[in-house]
Amino acid sequence: MSDSKASSVDLAPTATPQSPVRRAAAGNGSAGRLIMNLGTSIVIKGDLSADEDLTIYGQMEGSVTLHGGHTLTIGRYADIRAAIDAKAVIIQGTVTGNVTAGEKVEIQTTGSVSGDVSSPRLAIADGATIRGKVHVHQG
Repeated sequence: MSDSKASSVDLAPTATPQSPVRRAAAGNGSAGRLIMNLGTSIVIKGDLSADEDLTIYGQMEGSVTLHGGHTLTIGRYADIRAAIDAKAVIIQGTVTGNVTAGEKVEIQTTGSVSGDVSSPRLAIADGATIRGKVHVHQG
């Protein structure tokens, strides 16, 4: 029996932008770094730990820790109920929980945080909301 419609799956990390894994743009020492995207249908309960840049578009409950100087991006429609710890955190969606960053926290126009924020730098765009204590310290 021969199947003339054989398909192949390319699992290379240089896949299309819709793919859950892609390579970071070259420059600033990021060549070869992977970025992992977790889509809107993803629901995670528990502790998430990674050694790469990560974008979450779905729901998360628990904690998120990125090691090794990586960036966590919370997508526009994400609902995150977790303690967050990363080098940099970009928030476009909703975060309920404490956010700690070694370098910076950026809350964009559609972003909101209900919890304490601790970072050497904090950027809050017009329209963004924060409800909690802010601790800006020297890195």
